[in-house]
Amino acid sequence: MKLALVTGGFRRIGAAIAARLASEGWALALHSHRTAAPEADLALMLASTNCQWSGFIADLVERESALVLLDDIIAHFGAPPSLIVNNASRFVYDDVATINAASIAESLAVNLTAPVLLTTELAARLPEGDNACVINILDQRIRQPNGDQLSYTLSKQALAAATETLARTLAPHIRVNGIAPGLTLPTDDYRPAQMVALANAMPLRLLPEPEDIADAVIWLANARATTGQIVFVDGGAALKSFERDFVFMA
Repeated sequence: MKLALVTGGFRRIGAAIAARLASEGWALALHSHRTAAPEADLALMLASTNCQWSGFIADLVERESALVLLDDIIAHFGAPPSLIVNNASRFVYDDVATINAASIAESLAVNLTAPVLLTTELAARLPEGDNACVINILDQRIRQPNGDQLSYTLSKQALAAATETLARTLAPHIRVNGIAPGLTLPTDDYRPAQMVALANAMPLRLLPEPEDIADAVIWLANARATTGQIVFVDGGAALKSFERDFVFMA
């Protein structure tokens, strides 16, 4: 059985990743912060593929929650996952004027500590001789950051550094890679005309779709000779420097 854990796997980009994995024959452990009800498109894919899946609720801000999550998955499926997609993220607005210890700690807990602990605990629980893959969902801003969403950005930069460090440490049995998406699914803060303008501002004149990120997940999951790498799926955004976060750009 190919078993994948997708954190934040019930909605938005996580749901697109989970749906693609289901279509490729993976069994799924889907994590959610509060609810265990998948989005409609994901629910249809799970049903149409007869995917073996189960939902798990855990607040990754809480200490030890990542460890309990992994234990619960092993107890349910009888084995640890051979793929972890660390997709869940905590995203709050702060900048140099408003950043504080609480916002830093919350961002680090979800965006760094939980992925690192899930990875290291997977290594401890992996049967001898087995191999596994971990994919960390990052952000294109790790390459040319600005001061918006500061604690979020710092935590994603830390996770990018952890990706290479863990790849070095856990080879040869666990491969660790990252995917750095650009602006993909707009929130209500964005206007339709703004999205068109932002797409035109990218080197490729487009913004990625969730399916583009899912494509990268599938490739990395199967790329047995690749570890410690970060794939940017961002329309080329990381090649340019932006003074503000996209939401503030007309």
